[in-house]
Amino acid sequence: MMHTRRRFLTTLSMAGAAGVLRGPPSLAAEGPLETTTVRLTKVPGICLAPQYVAEELLRAEGFTDIRYVDTPAGVLPLGKVDFSQAYAANFLKQIDAGDPITLLSGVHVGCFELFANEAIHGVHDLKGKTVGVQAMGSLGNTLVLMMAAQVGLDPDKDIHWVADPAVKPIELFTQGKIDAFLGFPPEPQDLRARHIGRVILNSATDRPWSQYFCCLLGGDREYVRKYPIATKRVLRAILKAADLCVADPARVGKGFRLRFGTRSRTEG
Repeated sequence: MMHTRRRFLTTLSMAGAAGVLRGPPSLAAEGPLETTTVRLTKVPGICLAPQYVAEELLRAEGFTDIRYVDTPAGVLPLGKVDFSQAYAANFLKQIDAGDPITLLSGVHVGCFELFANEAIHGVHDLKGKTVGVQAMGSLGNTLVLMMAAQVGLDPDKDIHWVADPAVKPIELFTQGKIDAFLGFPPEPQDLRARHIGRVILNSATDRPWSQYFCCLLGGDREYVRKYPIATKRVLRAILKAADLCVADPARVGKGFRLRFGTRSRTEG
């Protein structure tokens, strides 16, 4: 089943049906788990919702010790976590730095949207404009760099970057202090509800970005090598969770408030 943006954004229904949570009949044929422990990242962002939905599915797969570890957004801290979802760009930075990470699968398509003021109609119109990012080198910065380069802009020369770690780009945008920024859920939904700005690129629907997975599942290479059966079951649980997260946005929000106590977003 294809992972659609609608399916992903309704992701935190708690998968409560008993029939859904039964382990697959092939478990015995696969052999016993080499370990019943798995550690996953705990980051307050809806992008990682399949990991939280997967908790009961992991138990059905035979895991008895499921740990959620507080970690920085967008990274797989080796030695502390066995698996994590993250954007491809973030994983590539770690792999380029020599971190032993094995990429296992795509989990869902993109959820970010490039917002701009009403005078801007496309990415090419960002030439000479100000774009807000949380920090240079952040995920938002990296993605807009790629978007600009894809339409022929020189992002280092043609775009004026505004980076302020103390102020979220959405705040600068709503105050009219920047021309554009890349929004991550729930920011796009918030801006649409307030009728602020326009979307000039939607990664779930606009090519070429809609043709690629956004969040991937990566694993600690040593865990993957040492525990192949456990790895297979973790992957199966998370992909099943991504497919199970359908049509219940109210429970998505409720689940995140219960787990994190606030609305949140993920940008690495």
